[in-house]
Amino acid sequence: MAGHSKFANIMHRKGGQDKKRALAFTKIAREIQAAVKLGGADPNANPRLFRALAAGRAANMPKDNLQRAIDRGSGAGGENLEEIRYEGFGPGGVGVIVECLSDNRNRTAGEVRAAFAKNGGNLGETNSVSFAWKRVGEIRYPLEKASEDSMLEAAIEGGCDDCVSEDEHHVVTCEMAALAGASQALAKKFGDPASAKFVWRTEIAIPVEGDNAEALMKLLDQLDDLDDVQSVYSNEDISDAELARLAHEE
Repeated sequence: MAGHSKFANIMHRKGGQDKKRALAFTKIAREIQAAVKLGGADPNANPRLFRALAAGRAANMPKDNLQRAIDRGSGAGGENLEEIRYEGFGPGGVGVIVECLSDNRNRTAGEVRAAFAKNGGNLGETNSVSFAWKRVGEIRYPLEKASEDSMLEAAIEGGCDDCVSEDEHHVVTCEMAALAGASQALAKKFGDPASAKFVWRTEIAIPVEGDNAEALMKLLDQLDDLDDVQSVYSNEDISDAELARLAHEE
C-alpha cells in the first residue's frame, strides 16, 4: 500500500542534519505534550504517550527534553495544541495528506497553503484525498534490529497484518485497535521502535516523473520542514531511475 513518501530517504540525506534533528525533536515534543493532555502523564496507561516516548528514545532525544515535554503537557503553561488535517494535490495529481499539531490554526493553514501554491499543488476539501485511503497502525524498526523472518514472525504473533522490509526499516502494519498491544509486544523483543503510530495508506499510486517529480519533492520537503506539521503522506509512484536522478541533483 502506498502512503508514505518515497522521497523520504532523499530528504534525510540532504544537508543541514543538525537542523533536521532539532526539528524532529520539536515534533516529538509536541506529540508528547498532546498525548499527555489527552490521556495523562503515565505511559503505561496512555498508549499514545508510550509510543511518543519510544520514538523520542529511538531518536536519541535527551531524557531532560522528554521530561520537559511531559511537564508542559501536564502543566497549565503548556501549549493548547489542536490536531488538524489538510488534504490536497501535488504536481501530477498526487494525493497529499498533512497532519499538524498547532496552537494557531490560521498560521498553520497559511503556511501549508503557501507550500502547496509555491510548488504547483493545491489544497482540497476535507476527505478529497482521504476518502480513498485507510487509517492503519504502523511500526518501524531499523533493519539491523532483526532478520526479516524474525520480524515477520514477531509481527504475526503480535496480531499484525503485514511486515515488509524496505531500504532502511522493517515496516509492520496492523489495524488501528491493535497498535497499542502490538507495539508493546514488539518492544519487549526488539526494544523501542523508530516509530509506532497511525498512518494513512492507499492502494492508489500516481506515476510522476520529470518536472512534476522535482516539484513534488520540493513540496513534500517544504511541508516536512514546517514546525506545525507532524506527518506528510503522499501516493506517488516513481521509478528507481528517477529517484536516483533526483538524489544526484540534490
